[in-house]
Amino acid sequence: MESGTLRRPPSLPVLIQLGLVGGLLLLAGIAWGVTNEQMAGMDAGPGTDPGSLGFFLGVWVVMMAAMMFPSIAPMVLMFARIQDGRRERGDAVPAGLTALFVGGYLVSWTAAGVVGYAIFEAGRAAFGDAFSWDNAGPYLAGAVIAGAAVYQLTPLKDVCLRHCRSPLSFLMMHSKPGRLGAVRMGIEHGGFCVGCCWMLMAAMFALGVMSLGWMAFIAALIAVEKLLPWRELANRGIAVLLLVLGLSVAFSAESVPGLTLPDSPEAARAMRAMDMQPGGTTDPGMESGGSGMKSGDRMGSGQSMH
Repeated sequence: MESGTLRRPPSLPVLIQLGLVGGLLLLAGIAWGVTNEQMAGMDAGPGTDPGSLGFFLGVWVVMMAAMMFPSIAPMVLMFARIQDGRRERGDAVPAGLTALFVGGYLVSWTAAGVVGYAIFEAGRAAFGDAFSWDNAGPYLAGAVIAGAAVYQLTPLKDVCLRHCRSPLSFLMMHSKPGRLGAVRMGIEHGGFCVGCCWMLMAAMFALGVMSLGWMAFIAALIAVEKLLPWRELANRGIAVLLLVLGLSVAFSAESVPGLTLPDSPEAARAMRAMDMQPGGTTDPGMESGGSGMKSGDRMGSGQSMH
């Protein structure tokens, strides 16, 4: 398989295609179920504390599988077709390459999660309560979402999205042999996917990283721009939608459907469910069975919005 050769590989048998796509969708469905269980009652709104790094990464990787596996199905299917074509030509093709490709893809998103977590923690350490919801929090959340709208129209977004929407072209250009090659190709594809979607993920942080509803909303936007045939229409439509959403969060957050306000009773219940303070430490009052919330200590009375 020579780089730059765009000869279409032979089709896989229908049962194999169904098995691959069905397997990805099944894994995505399981991941959605696990995520729902992990995040139940934890949506404290914009700036929800992600907890410890270990806890966050465990949730994050499962979230990425749930959100991304449906939209990468065409890429995975094309990868498997290419390996099958090589076998038909008599090339030695190691077993398990498709699984390794998907694993490499998740490596890229895991790295992106570490970076996102580090930025969140650095922002909280640097700015303290400046971006609490009672201060500049709504404007920061709205600005991040509006920033995602602007990013939709940038050349970098366009380049990354083209790689994500063109499986054959990507795989021919980035072809590498063997098991390690499959992992590297998965990491490279994941890198383009991160480049395509990182601002959408930032918007999810701004809306509530532990919200299953906003997670589903962002996943739907990603699927629309990657899978629908009208790329420019989908891309620009998402930009307009994000801009309206960002302005609404900044100036009229209470009118946004599905948004948990950090100073609401729902957010306070979420914090009690997590048994954590905004800094990510266990509340001594909770450990001793106390049910009261000290003013200013809890997300419901000034949650940090970083």
